[in-house]
Amino acid sequence: MVKLKTVYVCQQCAAEFPRWSGQCPSCSQWNTLVESVIEKERVGTKAGLAKETQALTEVRTESYPRILTTCQEFNVPLGGGIVPGSVVLLGGDPGIGKSTLMLSILDSLPQGTLSLYCSGEESLSQIKMRADRMGVKGQGIRLVSATDVADIISTLDEVNPAVAIIDSIQTLSDADLTGVPGSVGQVRECASRLITYAKKHHIAIFLIGHVTKEGVVAGPKTLEHMVDTVLYLEGDLVYHYRLLRATKNRFGGLSEIGVFEMTDRGLQEVKNVSNLFLTDQKEHTSGSALTVTIEGTRALMIELQALTVETGFGYPKRTASGFPLTRLQLLIAVLTRRCGARLMEHDVYANVVGGYRVQETGTDLAMCLAVASSLRDTVLPATSVAIGEVSLSGAIRPVSLLENRVKEAIKLGMKTVLVPQGQYDTIKRYQNSIDIRPASTLQEALRSLVSVEG
Repeated sequence: MVKLKTVYVCQQCAAEFPRWSGQCPSCSQWNTLVESVIEKERVGTKAGLAKETQALTEVRTESYPRILTTCQEFNVPLGGGIVPGSVVLLGGDPGIGKSTLMLSILDSLPQGTLSLYCSGEESLSQIKMRADRMGVKGQGIRLVSATDVADIISTLDEVNPAVAIIDSIQTLSDADLTGVPGSVGQVRECASRLITYAKKHHIAIFLIGHVTKEGVVAGPKTLEHMVDTVLYLEGDLVYHYRLLRATKNRFGGLSEIGVFEMTDRGLQEVKNVSNLFLTDQKEHTSGSALTVTIEGTRALMIELQALTVETGFGYPKRTASGFPLTRLQLLIAVLTRRCGARLMEHDVYANVVGGYRVQETGTDLAMCLAVASSLRDTVLPATSVAIGEVSLSGAIRPVSLLENRVKEAIKLGMKTVLVPQGQYDTIKRYQNSIDIRPASTLQEALRSLVSVEG
């Protein structure tokens, strides 16, 4: 006998409640409870069957070569290519270029590789128009417009592609469930069926997902736990570049990034990434300092800018774009207390060129130099780079992957690099290629390039 039951399911955390409320008692989110009808069949208690176990040393592994695309910036976040049988979740803001990226990736697969693009949001003619604009050749790419997960699985059986794109997971539905497409139950069940199919038939499936206003993939958080890899396509719509970042990867390292540039022919990979975040060196002025930051294991050279202006109010203003504001305030305090800089009388504005967002502390020293340079109106050498974390005591602390940073500076033709004293021995072999100046304190580093006394 089947019994119908109505429950209210939170679209954020998938918690179920017998009655509606404005705020979810589990995750404290507002207006996320949606009424759902579930069916419960009364059955007797059934004992489970014991499964056969196997010793870890006796388990045989199956090795499948990765599928390498011609787009190296896409291979890197995946850990070196597409793994057959893997399921990848790709998230990003509306209009950021998710569908455009995946269509170009299908075109970059090795010759003879069959792929399937399944769209629940666009018609086939719309996809073809976009492909023509991007110059996609389309050899080996099959298109289908479907939203029923059973139909999609049947299509996968018939086509048997090596790579499949589902655009998007929030548009799919399972006829056996009563929820609307995009609800927690539908997203979870459709994803589960596609994941099971991918593992069984060794097909790589990419699930494109919508994101919420908080920037996370819409639907239950369990969706990110179910898939093998989670990628986010990030970037400001004002700027032309996009960062493809891996936040979960069972087959590679975390926080690896790929860099793309939005053009009239879609997203194109960027060969020389550091050039995106540097201005013309001929326009080098005071308040500008170069540093090398780390994204995953990749070194990126960026330019930090600072502007100090005498404040017209009793309380000086601090504003930052692309640089953590709390970190800027901390560095200003260190400059004031440890170096005697009169920053309490000045407003300080900080910026990262190109719209890049700094997420690590290895750029502290460069920001301090930029602020000091602006304060004294002194131009720093255009071929100098500063790397190091600044502590509250004014000491310059070690940073991660310093050797990678120094190599990037050498590759881009830099002549001088300031580094933490404690890490000098690890990179001194590069002294013939670049002038390495170790510093143990912020005062010592400032004396090396600029004076802020008085």
